[in-house]
Amino acid sequence: MSAAEQRVGAAGSGSVVEQLRERIRQLQAEPRRYLSVLRTGLAPVDALLPAGGFPLGQVVELCGEAASGRTSLALSAVAAAHREERLCAWVDGPRELYAPSAAGQGVDLSRLLIVRPRAPEQAVWAAVQLARSGAFACVVLDLTRGMGSAGRTARVGIAEARKLADAAERGGGLLLLLTSTEAPADGVTRLRTESGDGDGWSVEVVRSRRGGAGARAVVPWRTLYPELGLEDGGRVLDVGPVEGDATPDFLREGAWVARNGRGIQGQRPGRDGAMPSLKAGLAAVAH
Repeated sequence: MSAAEQRVGAAGSGSVVEQLRERIRQLQAEPRRYLSVLRTGLAPVDALLPAGGFPLGQVVELCGEAASGRTSLALSAVAAAHREERLCAWVDGPRELYAPSAAGQGVDLSRLLIVRPRAPEQAVWAAVQLARSGAFACVVLDLTRGMGSAGRTARVGIAEARKLADAAERGGGLLLLLTSTEAPADGVTRLRTESGDGDGWSVEVVRSRRGGAGARAVVPWRTLYPELGLEDGGRVLDVGPVEGDATPDFLREGAWVARNGRGIQGQRPGRDGAMPSLKAGLAAVAH
């Protein structure tokens, strides 16, 4: 290679480096975007959030009454992480997580760590340690009940909410809080779940620092439970016509119901009923 060709090549490589530097400066000047999200697979729910799903590195609260769909939504997020072969953890404060039901919703139990603290007050601490470790793509903290006195749900204070948010940011995973409407958490993104009249359940963005507050979506039950076979427009609570008596045999009333434990004729001999007279028998013996 001649000296002239070497100078041209050096000049060309220098221009490429300058172009790369300029491109890096442009990218750094652009607004930061959250590119790492955890999609639940439920299109109506993912569309509610600006990032198109649950953002990793943040805390999201699922608030609702019992049987409002909050646990099912959290299980959908865990199942989505398992489809990407990621690990998840579930801090089961109320000790009510039913593993077979979770597996039926797509959760890989071999990739799920279930933590049941001995004392309800240890639930928040356990979630902070799990989220801060960075080993789990999603950590679920169930605070629906059992944390306060007399079994009432204790409200997560601002200090605890900051600890949870800091742990999620450092670990880079999603931290889901399951709370009740009577004791919501503070300082986090909040989604409220409500059960419908049998057609499905709704999810509403109550609080969001990145916009979208007030948005609401209705999710049909067939989207969450396709195995129910509700594609024809049926409802979860619909009951078809039944011919004859469909009561199972083990629920039928037997003869013991009439006795109710008080003897064959509904009486306790010697107490409720008169004892038979022995006079005739004694007279026969005397003769």
